[in-house]
Amino acid sequence: MLELRDRIAREGQNLGRGILKVDSFINHQVDARLMMDVGEELGRRFAAARPTKVLTAEISGIAPALTTALALGVPVVYARKTKPITMPEQVFRDSAPSHTKGHLVELLVSPEVLGSADRVLIVDDFLATGQTIAALARIVAQSGAGLVGVGTVIEKTFEGGRELLAGQYSVPVESLVIIRDMSEGRIVFG
Repeated sequence: MLELRDRIAREGQNLGRGILKVDSFINHQVDARLMMDVGEELGRRFAAARPTKVLTAEISGIAPALTTALALGVPVVYARKTKPITMPEQVFRDSAPSHTKGHLVELLVSPEVLGSADRVLIVDDFLATGQTIAALARIVAQSGAGLVGVGTVIEKTFEGGRELLAGQYSVPVESLVIIRDMSEGRIVFG
């Protein structure tokens, strides 16, 4: 997506250690029009897979997952990081290291919203190491649902996430913008 790539080039900040700050339009402040375009594009790319649910991790993945689910006409489910009292005692659970938080993050999904009849598309803002997406895929497996694909807004190929996912799951992985290098303060698109 050219518009997304241009925004990253203009407003994205390389903070070092592979961290790309896109808070002004994706993570903290969301450009709703851009995010609608993101969802429509991911929806177009995965429509043939016929997902019944879009799954993401709280919080940064919610905006692209919501617009993708809207484009596909299906519900969005987000894995929570803390268990509310409204969630049943038994939940699907996994964890992944957070690149930006610097610690392990637990992901929880209620069996009330994800089950064996579902065909799940995972959508997230970034594909970097692939650890969060792999944890979401393990939650899909726990639920008995089928994983039909992974869609991301931005992929940082130099962190190896695509290879991790390809080694574990036989589903299409689509990223709207590829970044192949962030060394020496640069943002180099692939």
